[in-house]
Amino acid sequence: MTMRFEQILADGVAQCSYILGDDAAHVCAVVDPRPDVDVYLETARRYGMAITHVFETHIHADFMSGARELVDRLGGKAKLCVSVESGAEYGFIHEPVRDGDEFTFGELRLKARFTPGHTPEHLSYFLYDGDKETPWGVLSGDAFFVDSVGRPDLLGDDKTEELTEQLFHTVRDVFMSLPDDVIIYPCHGAGSACGPDIGDRMSSTIGYERRFNSYARIEELDDFKQVIQGDAPPVPTHYPRMKKVNARGPEVLRNLPCIRPLTVDQFADVIEEGAQILDTRDMMAFGAGHVAGALNIGARPELSVWAGWLLDPDCPIYLVTDDEGDLPTVLKLLWRTGFTNFGGYLVGGMGAWREAGRPFSQIPQMSVHELKEANDVNPVDVRKPEEWEAGHIPGATHAFLGKLREQIKDLDPNKAYATYCASGFRASIASSLLKANGIDNVRNVPGSWKAWTAAGYQTTTPDEE
Repeated sequence: MTMRFEQILADGVAQCSYILGDDAAHVCAVVDPRPDVDVYLETARRYGMAITHVFETHIHADFMSGARELVDRLGGKAKLCVSVESGAEYGFIHEPVRDGDEFTFGELRLKARFTPGHTPEHLSYFLYDGDKETPWGVLSGDAFFVDSVGRPDLLGDDKTEELTEQLFHTVRDVFMSLPDDVIIYPCHGAGSACGPDIGDRMSSTIGYERRFNSYARIEELDDFKQVIQGDAPPVPTHYPRMKKVNARGPEVLRNLPCIRPLTVDQFADVIEEGAQILDTRDMMAFGAGHVAGALNIGARPELSVWAGWLLDPDCPIYLVTDDEGDLPTVLKLLWRTGFTNFGGYLVGGMGAWREAGRPFSQIPQMSVHELKEANDVNPVDVRKPEEWEAGHIPGATHAFLGKLREQIKDLDPNKAYATYCASGFRASIASSLLKANGIDNVRNVPGSWKAWTAAGYQTTTPDEE
């Protein structure tokens, strides 16, 4: 037999799912699937295996679960296995899994271990060869990451203390009790907000983490509480919503979300009604001309996360794309953070809009050289707090992009602003958000912080100011 094991990364949300099984027995399982499930069906088909089980390590908050979607695409024949530890409840048909339950796929064996702390019901899955007593790997979900551990604060302040203590014991009593050569396969990589400072590598070993994971090395509960609660990154606005959707059970679509084409006239009509417009073109194209009021989030993997932060899931989304061939990718990225309500897309894009003589708005692009010389332009740094604290442009105002909407009221609409981030992607989102909310004199800075430091210009830190 050949044991088949593949880690599948969903860029943007930095989410890892897994397909694993035995090709001699022709059976396999999928763990923590994303909603665009074709990748699992195609992988199983390529290896000549049938997906018989779909597992969830916990109720996810950061992305839309694809478990129900995948089971439906399998004709309802696969078992959807979820944790019922700590009284977890679900709004869909499922197979309950508890600590110690085992599942076999040919010579591959999975054993559920209760690993609470990130969530109350969290399970990890230990991986064994046949009847061997020592695992060779563990699917750690969001309980344990490369260089990090799961965050315990996503269920609110009233649960954080209890979950922090559970997480401490999960790390010390479960993970740190494993042999050094056991391989850790987490549910997230670097870029996810499900844990502080998650490392860049996609897997690790217990031995490496024992030596270098600063959270795993803490031996006292009080010290662990202080560090883990102090290091938590901002909570994205879509996390509480996704938690509820995934517990209830996401709607099964059986394909990508539907979206209808709209002519220029039809698109203009919905704008008059205050539509939510998302323009996924490159920042330079968007700046040169866009439909007034549109939010610019480029069609890159990061679209998933920033849509989760900034879009209203209760309002239909109207799309403007660079090319209609981009639609499947854009819809897939938005689906991953729970967006399935689409009003339509502009047929012919901005070219058709301009040729129809419709008005359009613009956002000037400002080089770092121009910004340095412009005494009347106020830099707005929209990076994460830790990026700001590590260094920023002198005289800049910090307004983290995820919370920028709340800070717009603090900006003077009569002043000129220039938004910057690490390279310009988030800056363009920010400038479009400011423009749509009455800050007309705004510019975007392509290249942003990278260009500023490459030019050798002065930087500062909060301690130096």
